[in-house]
Amino acid sequence: MDVSHAIPAKTPGRQSRLQRLSARTMSGGRRFVATVRERLEALPYDYPPAVIIGADLALLVVTGAAVIQRHSYFPNPLPLIAMAAAFLPIPLYALFGVSPHPMLLKSSALLSCGLFLLQPTSNDFAPFVLVIVAGEVAAIASRGISIGFAAVAFAELLAFDLAGHLHWGVSGQRLQGLPMYAIGILLGTFCGVMLQYQRRFLYQERENQAIRSGQAADEERRRIAREVHDVIAHSLSITLLHLTAARRALQTDDDPAEAVEALVEAERLGRQAMADIRRTVGMLDAGPALTAPEPGAGDIEELVGDFRRAGLTVDYTRTGELATVTGAIGHALYRIGQESLANVIKHAPGTAATVRLDVTAEAAMLVVSNPLPFGPAPRRDTGMGLRGMRKRTELLGGKITAGNGDDGWTVRVGFPLKSGSCMSSVLPSKLWSRTQEEP
Repeated sequence: MDVSHAIPAKTPGRQSRLQRLSARTMSGGRRFVATVRERLEALPYDYPPAVIIGADLALLVVTGAAVIQRHSYFPNPLPLIAMAAAFLPIPLYALFGVSPHPMLLKSSALLSCGLFLLQPTSNDFAPFVLVIVAGEVAAIASRGISIGFAAVAFAELLAFDLAGHLHWGVSGQRLQGLPMYAIGILLGTFCGVMLQYQRRFLYQERENQAIRSGQAADEERRRIAREVHDVIAHSLSITLLHLTAARRALQTDDDPAEAVEALVEAERLGRQAMADIRRTVGMLDAGPALTAPEPGAGDIEELVGDFRRAGLTVDYTRTGELATVTGAIGHALYRIGQESLANVIKHAPGTAATVRLDVTAEAAMLVVSNPLPFGPAPRRDTGMGLRGMRKRTELLGGKITAGNGDDGWTVRVGFPLKSGSCMSSVLPSKLWSRTQEEP
């Protein structure tokens, strides 16, 4: 007997409908999950979704256990209604965007616990709904609202306890469960308060971090500005001297060879200045740090040579070993000497300068002096030069004076080379009294 016709075959149209229905179901499920995720991330309480989901899972376990405990009341639907009341804020927020306000959380918890306790059972899990929600409310609401909910929750449990619906059975003995549940509500409230304090401290730390980042960025910009100023002031000063020498060689001496030599030197210094500026501006880049070393105390002699070749008369002397000078202090000494010699060209053209570097085991001291030019006193420098030198010195714990002294204009700077030392303890005060410092 052929029974193949007894089994109805799936027609292509029926398969197509099932596939479309399955696709629509899966698409709707994905949209629902995406909507729930977006709404969780949009909550104003700034808690990780894992914390929120963890609290909901704990509430699911408690309400599920309370429903199972009331199996003897089935088919009465009251336990299921109580369970649904506990989770009422979730569909309201996920589907309709109703924010889980503390008042909504409190109302749903009190309603759910009350419905559960209308059908009393031994060793009841239902009051733990209030414990969990007390923690949730305390984590998002003010202290007054949290304490108020704890008081209302305790009053509800007290009312059901007086009605004989709240008890805890141990080995057949009937013991009152109100104290245990009350302590649970207090613990839940304390946990929520700790979470809220943690969130506040997180906000404060973020603000402090933003302030520190802004201050560090400002300080870095000022440091780079000082570096660029020093490089440009030095390079332009020497370049102008070489150009002046070239012009005079052509105008008065009619010596092209001397003019070419001066121009070649100006070109070399210009290229070197461009390289220094690129390296300094490159500090603003977030890429890998450049490996070119910064100039230090050992480069001061070469710096003096550049000014000499540019036509400035400079007398340079050094005492002591440079091995004890750290890189940061050596760089500061170089930049201060560079700025001081550039100021000689700017404010006292035609005068000679004296540079002296003294290094001992305790301190490093640099003195740059030059005679004051004849005529009116030069205008006091109110630009970045002196301010930059003072800032460099202060950052490294040194001391600097700049002003009229016995030998004319003098810049005197010193740095302690031993940690914990200060300039007043390693250098005599009479060295600083020789200079009348500019305000």
